[in-house]
Amino acid sequence: MALPKNKIKLEWSPNFAYAIGLLTTDGNLSSDSRHFDLTSKDKEQLENFKGCLGIKNKIGQKTSGQTGKKAFRIQFGDVNFYRFLLKIGLMANKSKVMSALEIPNQYFFDFLRGHFDGDGTFYSYWDPRWRSSFMFYTEFVSASKKHINWLRERIYELLNIKGHVTGRGQKGVCYQLKYAKAESLKLLPKIYYKNHATSLRRKYLKIRAVLAIIGKKNII
Repeated sequence: MALPKNKIKLEWSPNFAYAIGLLTTDGNLSSDSRHFDLTSKDKEQLENFKGCLGIKNKIGQKTSGQTGKKAFRIQFGDVNFYRFLLKIGLMANKSKVMSALEIPNQYFFDFLRGHFDGDGTFYSYWDPRWRSSFMFYTEFVSASKKHINWLRERIYELLNIKGHVTGRGQKGVCYQLKYAKAESLKLLPKIYYKNHATSLRRKYLKIRAVLAIIGKKNII
């Protein structure tokens, strides 16, 4: 019996770790132990994903039956890659049960950048309680409390910043891991280090624009 052929090179690198971050958030592992699906409103996201893994599959579109909104989608199959993902902690129907993942420290922030591009957000505002008080937050999202707590623990181990978790596990509600201004200024240069491999351009430029307000845009 012939062994399944590798389509994807199973070797850690900045791009490979970034793609794992995208799969962790926006990806879906089929129950057939072979196929994957990645969906995003950003076509650039899927182009980045293809480039990181070296796959040639076409990008299609799908429409949500609930909202009617269209999104971009890529589907592909690779048995060995599927087995690799199971080994590091991913699984089918992962959203609410996912926990810790085996990500090498060397590539953790590349993984985190993919995680952020998939389900993270960054927002800023002027706080009316204090004169000239400009606030911003870096936020990661997951439906799994175990996974969001693991993410917080790993970031604390590597950067000694605590963040805080909000949200409840009710239907349709996710958990948010948030880092305020001072901690974001430590975290963002790690996520967007000099000559970082791949990222979603609109998020990167949004963050740079906010950092420019406080004269810090050159830290990423």
